[in-house]
Amino acid sequence: MSPTAAIIAKAKSPLLPRTLAEVAPCFLARGWSLVADVSLAGPWSEAGLDPASLTIDENLGAAPELGLVLGGDGTLLAAARRVGLRGTKLLGINLGSLGFLTSHSADEAKQAVEAYLAGELEEDPRMMLHAELWRNGGKVMEAEILNDAVLAKGALARIMDMHLSVNGQEAALIKADGLIVATPTGSTAYSLSADGPILHPGLEALVISPICPHSLTLRPLVVDAAMRVAVTVGDAEDAHLTLDGQIGQAVQQGDRLEMCRSVHTITLLQSPDLPYFQLLQQKLHWADR
Repeated sequence: MSPTAAIIAKAKSPLLPRTLAEVAPCFLARGWSLVADVSLAGPWSEAGLDPASLTIDENLGAAPELGLVLGGDGTLLAAARRVGLRGTKLLGINLGSLGFLTSHSADEAKQAVEAYLAGELEEDPRMMLHAELWRNGGKVMEAEILNDAVLAKGALARIMDMHLSVNGQEAALIKADGLIVATPTGSTAYSLSADGPILHPGLEALVISPICPHSLTLRPLVVDAAMRVAVTVGDAEDAHLTLDGQIGQAVQQGDRLEMCRSVHTITLLQSPDLPYFQLLQQKLHWADR
């Protein structure tokens, strides 16, 4: 049976048809099956590719060997939930602006795919976070996330009160515009903008970063990933929970957000020619003078 690559793409990207025209033949010439959801049908046709060579399946196949991500970091976060949780390895080609997770540029798309097919890319496992929102003794929602969970107030709402506990121990009463709990992967996202530290992705840790805290002594906190982090919402007006910047839920006073390390991991495929610290320098201009 031929191997399958699931394509998860930013369908509106003007770079997508050209990139598809470059990378799809690499797989088809080797007998791979390609699968995508219906949003790729238009760009596939625009790329001049045979419609019969693409299988349209909203579930992206049963067990694809590869998740080919054509888009930005948001596209990769969605791909992590759609196929990465099944154990499918993810190869990210950046069609966006920053592309910290989708580290291969659009100009290098064919080169990256050929390197994967030649077995030249390195596996980069990333821990995930399991989040549950509880209300009045019932579970409102749960999700596996790669980057972060964010509790935040609305634009014109008052400051939030949140009770933070770690491993069942009361840690702090937080008065702030919000709170971010991020994985090492997510430490370079919203948490970094809130003055949180950069965590190396090989660490098994979580960073808890207040957003504009009322107290200047309330600094970001790094805890072991094995610890269970819980946040109970106190006084909260127009507050909401956002997971990986893509899944949203309004929160109410008394709601409890519980987070722990997920049993799942995500595997990214990276070029050995672009180590992590070089990626920091290239994408985030880390340590530039």
